[in-house]
Amino acid sequence: MTRVAFVTGGTRGIGRAICERLIADGHKVAAGYSGNEAAAEACAKDLGVMVVKGNVGSFEDCQAAVKKVEAELGPIDILVNNAGITRDGMLHKMTYEQWSEVIRVNMDSAFNMT
Repeated sequence: MTRVAFVTGGTRGIGRAICERLIADGHKVAAGYSGNEAAAEACAKDLGVMVVKGNVGSFEDCQAAVKKVEAELGPIDILVNNAGITRDGMLHKMTYEQWSEVIRVNMDSAFNMT
């Protein structure tokens, strides 16, 4: 049975590998990304996935991405919340803005995408 999958952070690294496996299993796949256009273009070309740009830390971006995927591929059956960031450094040296960005992308994204 073909299903529709959306993989956040899906154009590089572990996310791309997840996309490759989902495609191998016969699913239609959308890969979310936030800024690396070259990786997104390569992923779309090499794997034939739909790529969707957006910030998973933004509720509005997530809602728009889901609508775009569902309009093109159909209802999303599989969601892989793979996107994540780090701001290397000691906690006591991080700014509040850096901390907030990590929390938005790594934690709020699960709510935003669901």
